[in-house]
Amino acid sequence: MSHPLKKLVTYFALVTFTGLTTIASAQVITGDQIKAQFIKDWQRAKVYTLDYLNTMPADKYSFRPVDSIRSFAQQMLHLAWDNVFLNMVATGKKIDWVPGQKFNWHDGEKIDWPDGWLENSPTAQGKDSVVYYVSKSYDIALQYIQRLDPGKYGEITGMRNITDTRYAWLLKALEHQTHHRGQTTIYIRLVGIKPPNERLF
Repeated sequence: MSHPLKKLVTYFALVTFTGLTTIASAQVITGDQIKAQFIKDWQRAKVYTLDYLNTMPADKYSFRPVDSIRSFAQQMLHLAWDNVFLNMVATGKKIDWVPGQKFNWHDGEKIDWPDGWLENSPTAQGKDSVVYYVSKSYDIALQYIQRLDPGKYGEITGMRNITDTRYAWLLKALEHQTHHRGQTTIYIRLVGIKPPNERLF
């Protein structure tokens, strides 16, 4: 490419990039848009996690790569428990719960969890039960998020001595379920099955 032509191409590329940057920087995201994105991501996450649950054979739900870590079922039940609990904290729901016991009421609505930690419940370890609790946990999380006024995202909330904004807690809840679903990828591979493809969109 000749020197003048190269300069011209560089100039137009710079003008185009600067224009796009200016347009992008001029956009202001609203609380309602953030809420809509949270809802979209939790709906996507539910479908993605159900892909994982349906990919793992029912007779492998008790599988664990080593004895010292959770089984596949326990990973998913742990995910389900905190889908509810972390979103309870984020959205300011009343929590009638103490560690090691069940919490089965949220604003007068019953959550039919077993006694004790859900992941350790002997009756919750089978595929049908795990799918039920995980699916229900996403529905409850979405219900909480849909009901929360975006104008309250900046309020400080928390549990015990851990506090942050409601917005930060919503992010932590989404990160937590992503983390534990991701951990089970290796479980699925170790039983000789290809895990579900990534679902970013």
